[in-house]
Amino acid sequence: MKIYTKTGDKGTTSLIGGTRVAKSHLRIECYGTVDELNSYIGLVRDQAVNTGRADVLKEIQDRLFTMGASLASDPEKSKMKTPDLLQEDVQLLEREIDAMMAEVPPLRAFVLPGGHQSVSFCHVARCVCRRAERLAIRLQEEAFVEELVIIYLNRLSDYLFALCRKMTYELQAEEVEWKPRV
Repeated sequence: MKIYTKTGDKGTTSLIGGTRVAKSHLRIECYGTVDELNSYIGLVRDQAVNTGRADVLKEIQDRLFTMGASLASDPEKSKMKTPDLLQEDVQLLEREIDAMMAEVPPLRAFVLPGGHQSVSFCHVARCVCRRAERLAIRLQEEAFVEELVIIYLNRLSDYLFALCRKMTYELQAEEVEWKPRV
């Protein structure tokens, strides 16, 4: 099987269900951003500081593939069964957030992204996650989007922020508080 099909050469692609849409369609932008996020999560997972969290991060990547399948489906035409997101997936993120936040100093101000390259990669993933969430909400305004997709993305961005703080703490990197100039 060849990797290229040439069916997208004119700027369209197929959703699951067969509907052809422009590659610039909001649905494509949405699941493309989830795919981008998945790649950044892989980069975060590959950081030495996250060796003990690799399984959770792989689980998150799997859920993002599930989400991508949901977002890539034409809700009107797809008869194909896609994997489910479950409330338990959100609860896993919440447990992980609570555990990480219990181990770092209390947050007293906004913090500037950075402090260590590994932490910076995680902040980029957090920002891409927020963009994916915004796109999913915008798509939901005009078409069906599974409610748990938006909830999961919202909680995942919180998880990534908590992970940034935990990584900063473990790496003994500086967490720089934002001091607004007034």
